[in-house]
Amino acid sequence: MKIDRIAPMDIERESFRIITEELGDRVIDPEKAPIVKRVIHTSADFDYADTLYFSENAVRLALDAIRGGAWIVTDTQMALAGINKRAAARFGCEAVCFMSDADVAKRARDEGITRARVSMDKAADLGENVIFAIGNAPTALIRLRERIDAGYRPKLIIGVPVGFVNVVASKEGIIETDVPCIVARGRKGGSNIAACIVNALLYMLDETRGADK
Repeated sequence: MKIDRIAPMDIERESFRIITEELGDRVIDPEKAPIVKRVIHTSADFDYADTLYFSENAVRLALDAIRGGAWIVTDTQMALAGINKRAAARFGCEAVCFMSDADVAKRARDEGITRARVSMDKAADLGENVIFAIGNAPTALIRLRERIDAGYRPKLIIGVPVGFVNVVASKEGIIETDVPCIVARGRKGGSNIAACIVNALLYMLDETRGADK
């Protein structure tokens, strides 16, 4: 067994070098490349180079939202756990997940609907200065589409739920809106992908990020 001896601080750098090398001559917009490469780094899946969809000016608008201290709302505790809280706090951003809140669970139970759907309503009550990072529940994206159709305009939707039932349709439903979005088209995604996209955006702004990773 051949093991490469690499200093801990150099492992990520070497990983990104390998990713860049294996992407070869594939052209990726420089503005989007840090996000695409970090998603590949998180998943070891090069399909994301083709399937990650960015609405017009999504990256620039996302970075503006972070600078403006946007809330970051996830649909799982796992995604919440994966977000770099200290990096977010440097821009006045707070990451939250309402899925485990007692009021969310009660309304979902009383109305026979998913907690993901209810948690999106609770998040919308925060106002429009919100970045949604959805990596698990297509019902969250479906509810967001309903709220958007009714006039709600969050700063950004990261739509990357994984699975089979309503996953593709819910993602395409977000792409169809005029709300800025980053979406993993198809069935792939997950809470780890949602978190890593948020982190990629934070790291693009944070020159001191190395101390927190």
